[in-house]
Amino acid sequence: MSETILKISDLHVRFNTLDGEVHAVRGVNMEIRKGETVAVVGESGSGKSQIMMATMGLLAENGTIEGKVEYQGTNLVTLSKRELNDYRGSKMTMIFQEPMTSLDPLYSVGRQIAEPLMVHQGLKPREAKKRVLELLELVGIPDVKRRVKSYPHEMSGGQRQRIMIAMALANNPDVLIADEPTTALDVTIQAQILELLADLQKRLGMAIIFITHDLNIVHHISDRVYVMREGLVVEEGATKEIFSNPQHEYTKMLLAAEPEGEKSPVVEGAPVVLEGRNLEVVFNIKGSLFGAKDVKLRAVDEVSLKLHSKQTIGVVGESGSGKSTLGRAILRLLKSDGDIRLDGADMREKSAEELRKLRRELQLVFQDPFGSLSPRMTVGQIITEGLLVHEPGLTSRQRDSRAIQALQEVQLDPVMRNRYPHEFSGGQRQRIAIARAMILKPRIVVLDEPTSALDRSVQKQIIQLLRDLQESHNLSYIFISHDLSVVRAMADYVMVMKSGKVVEEGPTTAIFDNPKEEYTKALMAAAYDLASNVA
Repeated sequence: MSETILKISDLHVRFNTLDGEVHAVRGVNMEIRKGETVAVVGESGSGKSQIMMATMGLLAENGTIEGKVEYQGTNLVTLSKRELNDYRGSKMTMIFQEPMTSLDPLYSVGRQIAEPLMVHQGLKPREAKKRVLELLELVGIPDVKRRVKSYPHEMSGGQRQRIMIAMALANNPDVLIADEPTTALDVTIQAQILELLADLQKRLGMAIIFITHDLNIVHHISDRVYVMREGLVVEEGATKEIFSNPQHEYTKMLLAAEPEGEKSPVVEGAPVVLEGRNLEVVFNIKGSLFGAKDVKLRAVDEVSLKLHSKQTIGVVGESGSGKSTLGRAILRLLKSDGDIRLDGADMREKSAEELRKLRRELQLVFQDPFGSLSPRMTVGQIITEGLLVHEPGLTSRQRDSRAIQALQEVQLDPVMRNRYPHEFSGGQRQRIAIARAMILKPRIVVLDEPTSALDRSVQKQIIQLLRDLQESHNLSYIFISHDLSVVRAMADYVMVMKSGKVVEEGPTTAIFDNPKEEYTKALMAAAYDLASNVA
């Protein structure tokens, strides 16, 4: 049996909140051995991420720890922050779930990757630069000599996550904690990252703790599994045994959860509510100190679409394909060329004041919920902020009543409205973001990876919620996602994007069952390969 490198004993994590004490982790015991991959799975709010935040000494200020977290015999819980820094970033590193909030917006990605190399290994700038380029190539960033000078906001969600992985791997750690590291990645890059982590593990002998809600990935990568629910480990064992013969009812439920059903096509003759014609978005990218020249990046290239009443258009493609940029251009959150028409009227002719009034009808749910939720506002204040602008006549009691209703619609306890975003799991924060958009009762919603941070069981609930809202309020959706199973369950029409262009489009059934383009076929094959590991 391999040497135990990390041992967690009777760990308790508690948070003091306005609503009282929250006991997030309840007496958890875990052992991580050198060279193995251990998956920690469970629904949002089960406590799996808080275990690792406690391990790294990164709990929020209102959090307290009891128990032991021993790295090769040293109890990390008793160490000062300065002593912990000798372990964090070198012996143990962590890939966070939400890269945009973990990367500094003021520094280039190359500089941020170089920093731990210079701090922990003492590399000179020239040596660090060489290693940074190697790491960027390793995690699949294209055109590394140019992208090394890019800032986080200039990269897609998937590319930002790969930057985080490069930073975590920079110092060849003994323990790599990966908190939903492939959440923002499309299926083809997911497979590459999983293969990369497996290869690095064999080469470096490091242990990997993989926190995830995606059971496809668990079956693909892990040796052992801990299943968590409400702060407790309810089942543990070898991965093959857990998947072939689960004992706990909760584990059985997780294994059975999968988005299902298909959306019916829109009624023939349904009116067009939003139309984009020959949309183009071009970014001017400055050259880098490594010799790259200034370039123009055509993120959206001659894309057209028609969105009908009660229709859902799914937009799929790899990270950097232009999916999210297209969504923001449609809402006029980015400058674009081409026509954008709402109910036949040209939106480019609208004044700033007219556009502000239209924002109620055109809502966006962001991919990164933590980055879009103010840390200084309670959830209730966040959800009702739009009402202050669009329904200023409401009383505070009426706004609070609407907040309660919105939280109930997304399956969150309304009591939680007095808490702050950092007190929620990633999946819970995404539901808060959906509630914030839905409270205004919009007509058109652009959903940018709205289920990417959610476990499968909650995904099913959210998909059904979105369907119900669409039916009852005649909503139209543009659904941007890399999760093809979710797109199949949500959309009645699909657009496949690559390098800013639409390479294939058509009814969902036709695209999934009989794709014509090789790129579409590759996406489908990668998705089915991952899914087949659970079958």
